[in-house]
Amino acid sequence: MFTVKKRFLSGVGVFGLVAMTACTAQYSNHGYVPPQEDLAELVVGVDSRATVDDVIGAPSTAGVRSGGDYYYIRSRIRKYGVKAPEVVERQVLAISFDEADQIKNIERFSLADGNIVPLARRVTETSVHGQGFLKQLLGNIGNFDPSQFLN
Repeated sequence: MFTVKKRFLSGVGVFGLVAMTACTAQYSNHGYVPPQEDLAELVVGVDSRATVDDVIGAPSTAGVRSGGDYYYIRSRIRKYGVKAPEVVERQVLAISFDEADQIKNIERFSLADGNIVPLARRVTETSVHGQGFLKQLLGNIGNFDPSQFLN
């Protein structure tokens, strides 16, 4: 009797420990933003795009046109249990260039500075709404011309 009670209590303890660890937040970091010390080496109006590449490295994202502005993006995402992942920190470093490829401006943005951008999904609609697999398969019987196989 004593061993059954002891096993039950140890099982409840293990279950409680597993339940508690499953609900701890997990953080993941994505991207790269150069530190302020590296940015201090860049001089606005003097340094070029090549200097930026040498000093702080190539960006994770560049502007749409060739020779566009540089964007360095870093995000910290928290996953907590079964909840949807949440971005808790985001830093964006934007380096813009003038026509002569000299640094025009260096700006830093955070999650607090950001605006919500609605993204549109472009999905091709299917023509098989409400049709099961067998209905689709058997629905094609008789819809072909045998002369197509002879040519």
